[in-house]
Amino acid sequence: MNQLELLAPAGDMEKLQMAVAYGADAVYLAGTSFGMRSFAGNFTPEELPKAVALAHEHGVRVHATVNTMPRNEEVAQLPAYLEQLQDAGVDALILADLGAFTLAGKYAPRCERHISTQQSIANYVCAQSWFDLGAKRVVLAREMTFDQIEAMSAAVGDEIELESFIHGAACMSYSGRCMLSSFLTGRSANRGACSQPCRLTYDLTDGRGRTYIAGKHLLSVRDLNLSAHIGELLDAGVTSFKIEGRLKDVGYIKNIVAYYRREVDA
Repeated sequence: MNQLELLAPAGDMEKLQMAVAYGADAVYLAGTSFGMRSFAGNFTPEELPKAVALAHEHGVRVHATVNTMPRNEEVAQLPAYLEQLQDAGVDALILADLGAFTLAGKYAPRCERHISTQQSIANYVCAQSWFDLGAKRVVLAREMTFDQIEAMSAAVGDEIELESFIHGAACMSYSGRCMLSSFLTGRSANRGACSQPCRLTYDLTDGRGRTYIAGKHLLSVRDLNLSAHIGELLDAGVTSFKIEGRLKDVGYIKNIVAYYRREVDA
């Protein structure tokens, strides 16, 4: 069985320090490019090696997000960026694009490759295919049930690690693939710049101007909280428990990581 891991968000150096201090086994963060949270503090090329060193001093692994979908004019920047992440000592890369995944194997071969939830991995054939290509771990589609996770785990065995989100904001769209922000504000959710319009209140009206619901959060799903289901996830084969929240404040990181540390240990 793979070792259990509590994986915490680290939007900047202060949040990383808090996650480490309150019990994270690993943190996930981003450099200045190709990450899905461009409005988090993130880490400059000068800060990143210091962040990794701090985490490693406490036995905490570092996963870096490279999970946007690069466009043609951006791909040429990836090799140098991937080498930079590897040179900083990052343990794993979280990838969503097949091209970025392939380049990571060439330019950052010492880093594990994990497949982002935005690949919507929901069946064992897909998980096995990524493993065959060189992936060490898949981050499960958020839409999966416990039974579906268990069936996948039984089919792939311990060869590939399974990671699941357990707490935090949950996008209303399938595996986070949303165009609403892009249409309304010009800020693409798929390029790390979501303006979160689904969090606003809306009115439900018809073509005749009649209002049926007014001022309600019609598009916003409740935040995820699987703290009561850690045992079920363990039984289903999940070994990495991921907390969402690189945009959350320091107090949130401290309290949520400490809470889930107790729950996972129990």
